[in-house]
Amino acid sequence: MLRYVLNESDVGAVRFGISPLCELGLSLRAVMVPAGFPLQLPWLRRTEDARADLDLEVLQALIDERLWTPDFLNPRPASPLTRIDDEFAALEALPIEVFLADLLAVHGRIPEPLSGPPRAAFRRVIRALRELWTATFEPYWPRMRTVLEADVVYRGRQIAQNGLSTMLNGISHTVDYADGVVAVRLRDPEDRLQPIDGNGLTLMPTMFTRRASAPVGDGPPMLMYPARGQGALWETEPVANPAALAGILGETRAKLLAALGDPASSTELGVRFGVTTSAVNQHLRALRDAGLLVGTRSGRSVLYLRSELGSALLAGRSA
Repeated sequence: MLRYVLNESDVGAVRFGISPLCELGLSLRAVMVPAGFPLQLPWLRRTEDARADLDLEVLQALIDERLWTPDFLNPRPASPLTRIDDEFAALEALPIEVFLADLLAVHGRIPEPLSGPPRAAFRRVIRALRELWTATFEPYWPRMRTVLEADVVYRGRQIAQNGLSTMLNGISHTVDYADGVVAVRLRDPEDRLQPIDGNGLTLMPTMFTRRASAPVGDGPPMLMYPARGQGALWETEPVANPAALAGILGETRAKLLAALGDPASSTELGVRFGVTTSAVNQHLRALRDAGLLVGTRSGRSVLYLRSELGSALLAGRSA
C-alpha cells in the first residue's frame, strides 16, 4: 500500500500531466501480456509487423514479470503538453548511475541484455526506445493523445462540479481518498507513507495500466491510472439516431451531437465514426455555430462538448 499524504496547501497542487515516454514504456506491458490489455489489441495487431524489426531483447529487459518498468521510463511530465523529443533529450542526459539504480530497483540485478559496459547498454536502450516510438507510436500518437486529453478534461470537470475527493475516488478501483490521504493498493507488499511536502501530486492517465500504479522508488509523487474512453480509440461507434433528429440535422451531425455528452476532439470522433477528420470538423463547426456545441482548446486539440441547448434538443427528441 502506498499512501500519499496531502496537507491543505498540497490539495491545491494536485495537477494532471501526459507523458509520451511513460506511455511508450508502459506499452511494453501490452506487448508482453496482450490478453491483459484487450482494449489495445487493435494497436498490437496494427504494429505487429513493425515490432518484429525492433530490438525486442533490450525492450523486454526493461520490464519484469510483475510488469514493472524502471523509473527513468516514468518521468514526471512538466505539463499536459509534454513532447516526446523533450523527454528523450532529458532521458539522454540521465546520469548513468541513476540508469543502473533504476534497473536494479525493478529486477534486483542488471538484466543480461544490459549487462555489458553501462554506457553502451544505455545507448542501446535509447536507440531501442526511439525505434519503438517511430514504428509503433508516432503514426497513432495523435489519436492516443486525444483520449488522454479528453480524460484530463473530464477529471477537471469532476473537480469543478463535485470536488477533489469525488475525482480521486473515481480514477481507479485501487485508489481511495479520505482525510488528506491518497491510498493506492499496489501489488508491492511493502507499505510506503510519502508526504507530498509541497512537491505536488501529478495524476497521469495512461492506456497501458489496468489499475493505478506509481513510481517504484521514492521519486516525485505521481499516480498513473487507466484513461477513460480507450475502447473508442480503435473502433467505429454506432450511435442510436432517431429519424426525426436526423431529419433536422442530418445523420452524421445527429450522431455527433448524441456522442458529445463527454468532451472529444475531431480526431477521436473521426476514428469512432469512421469519418475523415476534415469532414468531422465541418460538422462540428456547424453544430457549434448553431449553439449546440461548445469548444475549448486543450493543448493542440480543440475538445467539443454538447451545450445546454444541444442537450435540450436531445431531450426533446426522446420525449
